[in-house]
Amino acid sequence: QVQLVESGGGLVQAGGSLRLSCAASRSLFSLKAMGWYRQAPGNERELVASMSTSGITYYADSVKGRCAISRDNAKNTVYLQMNSLKPEDSAVYYCNVVTFISTNYWGQGTQVTVSS
Repeated sequence: QVQLVESGGGLVQAGGSLRLSCAASRSLFSLKAMGWYRQAPGNERELVASMSTSGITYYADSVKGRCAISRDNAKNTVYLQMNSLKPEDSAVYYCNVVTFISTNYWGQGTQVTVSS
């Protein structure tokens, strides 16, 4: 089992920045991959950014150049730095991790609202 606790969401004006945090209940080295998804009302959940245990990253085209995923192994925490936020970035953001036996775990979600 992996518990994930997210924080850092909120209301921000367009052009602003937010940093989301996801604290895991066990070492990040025990996980195959970690990432951030988002889901806006009426939309499917979509992958925003991910990072493998070896550090390979992926970004959705919609956030490339504006977001950065990182991790602090000592704190078992994954971050998503979001800059130049747009109203269309508004969504509930979910932290996700995948174990080496391909089990997925999800955080509770944190709301990000970008006002125009």
